[in-house]
Amino acid sequence: MERRTSTLDLELRAAGDDAPPVIFGYAAVFNQLSEDLGGFRERIAPGAFTKALGDDVRALFNHDPNIVLGRTRAKTLRISEDQKGLAIEIDPPDTPAAASLIESLRRGDISQMSFGFQTVEDQWDLIDGAMIRTLLDVRLFDVSPVTYPAYPQTEAALRSLDEFRKHSEPAKDMGDLARMKMLTMQASV
Repeated sequence: MERRTSTLDLELRAAGDDAPPVIFGYAAVFNQLSEDLGGFRERIAPGAFTKALGDDVRALFNHDPNIVLGRTRAKTLRISEDQKGLAIEIDPPDTPAAASLIESLRRGDISQMSFGFQTVEDQWDLIDGAMIRTLLDVRLFDVSPVTYPAYPQTEAALRSLDEFRKHSEPAKDMGDLARMKMLTMQASV
């Protein structure tokens, strides 16, 4: 599983003083480059989450499966794609962990989101000397408000890039992009 963090603001809303809070935000934004992820940068194509919208996705805090904030199956997490990215709404539970998170959101101590996923389809391009990975289709596991923005990478992502580099010199008959596509397809099988 891979995780990506965005620096988008989260918002806490309530309909009235007695209404329970709802967490709103974006777990991912389309067509924006990530930070360097260890030799490559990444962007998310519009529609990358379309197939995952019907999946049973969890909202966690810091990707911790012990702190469940919502779940699509329980209708306490709603996810959708719009022109900006992957929008989320969470109805947090009445638990000490959720109350602590809500207070941290109110104070502005926590203001970022992340998503956990598995790549179904991606595309690699060499643009101005930089490797750019575009996520085209992903399996979504969780969305999470997070304490620290980080771009942890899975071994598979590194292995794909390492394989590209390892094989880029000997196979002169193939272009870099064709080689990367072939290696990406092999890594995702």
